[in-house]
Amino acid sequence: MSEFIVAITGGVASGKSTVDALFRTRGVVVADADIAARDAVAPGSDGLAEVVAEFGTGVLDATGQLDRPAMRRRVFADADARKRLEAIIHPRVREALRDLCRAATGAYAIASIPLLAEGGGREAYPWLQRILVVDVPDAVQLARLLQRDAIDEDLARTMIAAQASRQQRLAIADDVLVNGGALDALPSQVEALDRFYRVLAT
Repeated sequence: MSEFIVAITGGVASGKSTVDALFRTRGVVVADADIAARDAVAPGSDGLAEVVAEFGTGVLDATGQLDRPAMRRRVFADADARKRLEAIIHPRVREALRDLCRAATGAYAIASIPLLAEGGGREAYPWLQRILVVDVPDAVQLARLLQRDAIDEDLARTMIAAQASRQQRLAIADDVLVNGGALDALPSQVEALDRFYRVLAT
């Protein structure tokens, strides 16, 4: 059982998923909020039923699953709709992450939470011991998002603006991993953090 739990967070296109993968290669269990969020609204789940009750059957695709692209467009264009959706999904995600991390073997576990600052930070996740923010300069984030998703700049800026600001994320950080340069700089940074967390956990 892992009682020492570290959260990793970062904005869209910050490189957080790459950092997650590097921790996994070092034998650390990483519980992913994105996977937990998908499970929370899987077909037949209470979460999906609640989403349909809140937003109508138009949020479903032809197979009865949540139409994620349509839902994404809707919540990025409507802050109230985003809050209503998050009120359904976030509590289920928090519970799933806590259970997965505590069940993990190893010195510590990681909860990978992209929307940690937006979702209440430490108050919503009182069982976290540390928060690691993957930080990236604004211009680099925009360029990466444009390349990764092949979208126009207006949509990219809207997606970034819908999340917490860089300053809001840094305000909740215990540790910061700056990912503004080449990817080959990341493994050594993750190795140092892994050593640090293993010491703290013991």
